[in-house]
Formats: sequence, structure tokens, C-alpha cells
Amino acid sequence: MSGGNWVSGIKKVGAEIDQNHTMAFAAALSYYFLLSLFPALIAMSAVVGFLPVSGMYSQVMTFIASAIPADSLGVVRHILQDVATPHRGALLSLGLVGSLWTASSGFSEMIEALNVAYGVPETRPYWKTRGLAVLLTFMSGGLLLISLILMLVGPRFGEWLTGVLHVSFLWARIWPILRWGASAAFVVTSVEFVYFLAPNVKQRFFHTLAGAVFATAAGLALSSALGIYFQRFANLNITYGALGGVIALMIWLNWTSFMVLLGAKINSKVLQASGDGSLWLKQTPPEKVKPEQPGKRDIAA
Repeated sequence: MSGGNWVSGIKKVGAEIDQNHTMAFAAALSYYFLLSLFPALIAMSAVVGFLPVSGMYSQVMTFIASAIPADSLGVVRHILQDVATPHRGALLSLGLVGSLWTASSGFSEMIEALNVAYGVPETRPYWKTRGLAVLLTFMSGGLLLISLILMLVGPRFGEWLTGVLHVSFLWARIWPILRWGASAAFVVTSVEFVYFLAPNVKQRFFHTLAGAVFATAAGLALSSALGIYFQRFANLNITYGALGGVIALMIWLNWTSFMVLLGAKINSKVLQASGDGSLWLKQTPPEKVKPEQPGKRDIAA
């Protein structure tokens, strides 16, 4: 694509963001994901509790602190402290059920939002889209959990490789970079599966890579930017008091959802540019065929 086409494409995306009410969809998604965040943290704390690594709680908080604004970290820390009990099995069951119910509702809204982002109607039956929402909940949650475990257990695994297998000193230096890269790859893959499966559009998995990389990178940059903004320019604790952390978390979820939808819009433009500009539905609605009247053809003949 030439420079003029890129500028034209950016202007078109900006106009479609306003026309498609993307911010309204992002607000709806942030509501559902805020509801699913707390049971997800309960399930995560139960799963992490089974890992044989000392100081796991502090490592989890360090990892979460790198992904969300500092003002929201207190809310997450308070929840994890409350649920840090020995009853891991009960917590895991409760957390998974709660996360599945609320997160699948969020992914149902995500399916509708991505259809709007791609500019296609929903022709699949309700049972199929709802089942797809549950599938996306398990897939995304599983990949994100693998990414988290890789970050938590990765240092111990690197030490084991260095000591037991007698690998070189260079490998010990390269391993942290590989660990971060693999963790980021799982996050990108999780977003890619959402882009690939959720919208009612036939596309190749590779065509969803650009939007997934953008959404992941933009989400990390957004977290850093919001953290700086909340610390230096907008002290939400003064304005909202004890609710400041919740408000900060809601703002972060809102803009993160917006970045995910913007990544879908980028994918739609990449998909249109790779073909003749048209999009094919995964399931086309049955066409209404007007029945031919008996004997009419004979009369016309």
C-alpha cells in the first residue's frame, strides 16, 4: 500500500469508529469483563496456589503490576489477599463457574462488536454463537494462564536448564528474553483466536496477526500511559475516595476493550486489501426462492 492509501485507510477507520459506536461497545465489554475479573482472580489464585514455587503471591503481584495501572493494583491486591485461603479446590470451582458465566456473556458481546467492526451481519444461530462464546472463554483464559505460569515458573525452569543440563552462560542470559517473548506470544495468540473465531467472516488465521499484535502492544502502552496519567495528573483517590481504584480499573478495561476493537477494524481492512474488497460470511442465510406457479411456463411458451 502506498502512503496515500495508508492515509486514506486511517481516515476511513476513524470515520467508521464513530459510525459504528465503537466506544459504546467498548464500554459494554468493560462492564462484562469487570464482572468476570473478580471470579477470574479467584480461579487464578487457586491455580497458582498449586504451583510448587515459593513467594508466588509476590511474583503474581509483580506480574500484574506490569500489566495494569498502579491505581488499580490495590483493588486486585485486596481481592487476592481475601481469597488466599487453603481451600483451593472450592475456590477453583467457584471461580471457574463465576468466570465462565460472566466472561462468556462478555464474549457474546464481543462477537456482536466484532461483527460491527467488520461490517457484517450475524447469520449464525444463537446456540452456535453462545457455544462459541464459551469456547473463546476457555481458550483465551487457558492461553493467558499459560502465559502467566510461564512468567512465574520460567525463572526456576531456566535455573534447572542451566544447572542440570549444564548449558552455557549465554543461554542463561538469553532465557529471560525467550521467556518474555513466549509469554507475549501466548497473549497475541489468545487475541488472534478471538479475531479468527468470533466475527462471522471467513478469513485466514494469518490475517488476524496485525490486529492482534497492535491490540497487545497498544494495551501494554496504554497501561503505562494510564499509570503515568493517574499518578501525575489525575489523582482518582482524591476525587472518588475509596472507589478510585475501581474507577481506574474500569477506565483501563474500557480503553483496553477499545484497542481490541480497533485491532479488529485493522484486520478487516487488511482482509479487504488482500482480496477484492468483499467479505465472505461463515454461514450465509438461506435464500428465499419464490415458488414457480404450476403451468405458468407452459402458458408463457
